[in-house]
Amino acid sequence: MRFAIAILLGAALLANPLASPAAAQTGGDAIPTTTLSLGTATPGGGFPLYGNAFAEAMNAADPQITIAPRNTKGSNENIPLLEKGEIDLALVAGEPAYEAFAGIGRAPVRLKILTAIYSNPGMFVVRADSPYRTIRDLVGQPVAFGAKGSGLPILARYVLDGLGLKQDEDFKAIYLDRAGDGPAMVEDGRVAALWGAGIGWPGFAAVASGASGARFIAPSTEEITRIRAKHAFLKPLTVPAGSYPKQAESIASLGSWSFVLTREDLPDDVAYRLAKTLHGVEATFCKQLAQACETTASNTVAAAPKLELIHPGVMKYFREIGVVK
Repeated sequence: MRFAIAILLGAALLANPLASPAAAQTGGDAIPTTTLSLGTATPGGGFPLYGNAFAEAMNAADPQITIAPRNTKGSNENIPLLEKGEIDLALVAGEPAYEAFAGIGRAPVRLKILTAIYSNPGMFVVRADSPYRTIRDLVGQPVAFGAKGSGLPILARYVLDGLGLKQDEDFKAIYLDRAGDGPAMVEDGRVAALWGAGIGWPGFAAVASGASGARFIAPSTEEITRIRAKHAFLKPLTVPAGSYPKQAESIASLGSWSFVLTREDLPDDVAYRLAKTLHGVEATFCKQLAQACETTASNTVAAAPKLELIHPGVMKYFREIGVVK
């Protein structure tokens, strides 16, 4: 959906018919507003949680921009929606973004990075009273690998492939219609484990807060070395102690960064304004949502596979503040 500009002067309304018209009022005078659609994922997952908070923070900071979150099937749907111009912005997990930019299994995309949002250390969660303690213990067991169309199953595939395991052959793989369905399946024993990623991920929080409690299973030090030898784009990441209820120790794992991507033709001035607004509210956004503490200009520069993948309008702002030269 193309961004819509609506100017309410009591005479004319100029807007894309696919967008909702909007205008901000200041001292009785109408000013132009830009409405941008933001693709997230299925309810109950980390992307809708982050996307709603992102929109709230941005809309409060800049009355001339309205970001409207939209539930989708996740990363694998968001990418083609952006390519077709049916949405303006979208949350995309690191592995689907990596494959799309590199042209793995498809032509390379021409989408752009608005911001890195947070890192995604991947791991399994099981009930605290379960017998499973290692990834090998889960072989042959029913495992929920995340929602269909999301980036989580792709991350799992790379991690397991690095260990010589096949997701759909060595496990009884289950793919969810809704990300929020996973925790209950762990609690009632329909699955032995739920795969997820990130700090403050709702699925992990729900299992850890349940009556049975949680145990997290991540690759061992030796396994991380093996995985990275085959898939070097995956980075060592840490889940700090206390990220989830009763998690007394930090957890070493690996994963990648998720992004907000933009459609290819998002105007430079709009991207510039978004970047300036976002990084002007970094501290506020961090207080609003723990995961958002990683949404910084410096992390975006560090996480981008190549600087040229960052939107030119964003790069203009980054050069102004000295994050890049």
